[in-house]
Amino acid sequence: MTLNDLNTELRSITGFNKKVAYRAFPVGKAPKLPFICYVCTNTDNFDADDSVYQVIQEVDVELYTANKDEASERLVEAKLNENGLVWDKYEDYIDSENCFMITYTVQLVITQTTTA
Repeated sequence: MTLNDLNTELRSITGFNKKVAYRAFPVGKAPKLPFICYVCTNTDNFDADDSVYQVIQEVDVELYTANKDEASERLVEAKLNENGLVWDKYEDYIDSENCFMITYTVQLVITQTTTA
């Protein structure tokens, strides 16, 4: 799955079509909560013999909500599961924004190479 594929899948979640952005929405352009942002955090590539065989991109999918919103969490989790993405989850409250941030960390296999 590519980042573009992930974007498409997140936008297909009921109620989130126009509420998904990479990293952040432009200042003053964020939609009403809840919304989703996603960002690449690092890679955890598979390599050997001085070569990268698979590029594995770690991505945080962040669900922002005004209140604890288990229904939205279930929608995001169902979409990740539907796409075979293994996820870890943690929750935080952002005092300055008065909202919850639920973060799902997933790994995307971006490229695969084979040896002859």
